[in-house]
Amino acid sequence: MPLTVSNNTAVAAASHYLGKNQQALQLSIKKLASGSRLIGNPDPGTLSVAMRLEASVTRLVGAKNNVQNGMSFVEVQDGMLQSAGRIVGRMAELKGMATQDPMKSAQDIASYDNEFADLQVQLFQISQQTFNGASLFASTTTATNGIQTVFRGGAQLDNTISIFTSSNGSAGTKISIHRSSLLSALTINTGLLGTDEGNVTQTGYGTTASNQSTAVATTASDVTFASASTTTVLGLAQVSMGVFEQALSNVAYLRAQGGGAMSRLNFSADSLSAQSTNIRAALGRIEDVDIAAESANLAKYSILTQAAAAMVAQANSTNDVALLLLR
Repeated sequence: MPLTVSNNTAVAAASHYLGKNQQALQLSIKKLASGSRLIGNPDPGTLSVAMRLEASVTRLVGAKNNVQNGMSFVEVQDGMLQSAGRIVGRMAELKGMATQDPMKSAQDIASYDNEFADLQVQLFQISQQTFNGASLFASTTTATNGIQTVFRGGAQLDNTISIFTSSNGSAGTKISIHRSSLLSALTINTGLLGTDEGNVTQTGYGTTASNQSTAVATTASDVTFASASTTTVLGLAQVSMGVFEQALSNVAYLRAQGGGAMSRLNFSADSLSAQSTNIRAALGRIEDVDIAAESANLAKYSILTQAAAAMVAQANSTNDVALLLLR
């Protein structure tokens, strides 16, 4: 083999391996530092799967937040309905004290009527409550320009909010929570006032009251069992005890309706948590670095880099033989 100086193949080979080992060492350091093995030039198919799974996790977190906000909405709404039920109960108590106690004077009855009027205003104010700017109760089927709601009617017309419960958004599953039709549930047909058959309508405005003892079509004479002003309220003498019983039953139904939505939301939250956990586990198996294996690679490439550097130095020293011949 001839002795040359211009082209030292040993140095070129050693330098080649030194560069490869340094590159592998740097890649190993990056993987350990980032905790991800999808560093450098990963397989495009694997990278695509990882990105889609990561996007799914992000969307599931958003859906879970929506569900939790829905649970808060229903809880606040139920608290308002509980207050409404207590008010109706107090109204029934006032009815009994004002009309069934012979010891009460006209002034006493007038005092009860005053409280009865104030409680009707309070019921109306409850129906106008909002949660973070969103109405808890509704009188129309949509937020704007909707027809009036129907309480427990055959058409089940009410105002609902849809909560998406999957990573697919509107294309996936959803839960509808109700903006309870409180005013519709507290609507009385004046044709039945003051009798034992008196009843709060179950179907709201402009429909047939199917649950009354006699099918009476609701008309303009319908009076809402809540008022924005004490000047437009009902009097105790106008309302039978059966009205209060039905009103309590209607409020209980609204609370049960909210309870059903809360149950679904709880199960949905559990499902979303399980999905998120499992998808994160799948994502981890794809992109998380194996610390033990990568630590072994780090040690290996560190040694190989040092060995390659030593071989470059050793290959360079072979040119000293040429100097000996030239002396």
